[in-house]
Amino acid sequence: MCQALRSLGTERLVIMHYKEVKGILSPSNGMNIYRGCTHGCIYCDSRSKCYNMDHAFEDIEVKSNAVELLTEALKRKRKKCMIGTGAMTDPYIHLENQLMHTRKALEVIDKYGFGLSIQTKSNRILRDLDLLKSINEKAKCVVQMTLTTYDENLCRIIEPDVSTTKERFEVLKIMRDNKIPTIVWLDPILPFINDTEENLRGILEYCLEAKVYGILCFNMGLTLREGNREYFYAKLDKYFPGLKEKYHKKYGYSYEILSDNNDALMDIFKRTCRENGIVYKANDIFKYMHAFEEKQEAEQLTLF
Repeated sequence: MCQALRSLGTERLVIMHYKEVKGILSPSNGMNIYRGCTHGCIYCDSRSKCYNMDHAFEDIEVKSNAVELLTEALKRKRKKCMIGTGAMTDPYIHLENQLMHTRKALEVIDKYGFGLSIQTKSNRILRDLDLLKSINEKAKCVVQMTLTTYDENLCRIIEPDVSTTKERFEVLKIMRDNKIPTIVWLDPILPFINDTEENLRGILEYCLEAKVYGILCFNMGLTLREGNREYFYAKLDKYFPGLKEKYHKKYGYSYEILSDNNDALMDIFKRTCRENGIVYKANDIFKYMHAFEEKQEAEQLTLF
């Protein structure tokens, strides 16, 4: 079933594709409640054709039975674990304001005492702060936030319909004040656009002030493949005239695009993390995000 709805916070009419799915949790206990996105980030890998979207990326597939499936899955689980969401589609797209499927899913996770690892670029997550706090009090809630661009004007170009970097920084500070651990994804870094020391140090300063637990950064660059490459190049033509030709000449059709400044910037990144006690090794961060911690049991054991 399809339905057209004007999404709050965007200028366009969004077509919603309601679909009943057979399952909601992956083998690693990750889930995506929606497919497609209205944030408009010019570099988004989820736009790639390999993910087999059968409708426009800006339209949204709503998994209409997601909450029911999640409820049944958590009821059946013998062992508590971390539930992840946001890896492919931001759980706080504009339509979440009206549909509230993410909030309903968090209510289920909270009710059954599971942990949560949630990734977003939106300050809409603050609407659900009560649930995040409740989950974190009983188990562990990890909020992951993507930061790419310190400059607010540039942010509005490359991530046009989502919270600005400064707004996301405010979210990180609120999580800090509520003792909810945070992870920052520092990617992608776009060659010739935001691959500068000034940009990197600005983001790192935000991370230091927000006291983030860890920062994920695999390299200073991005990935491009069929689907997201064409969209990215079209946006380069629009906002950075002449840059597409520079990319073509230097990178061709490479999947992994590395900045010429990669080594120098990665040195700054790693050194800053080491000096300030921020976890930056990917394996350590993923291990932390997947480790379930039942705090009430730990506190009871401490008493004995």
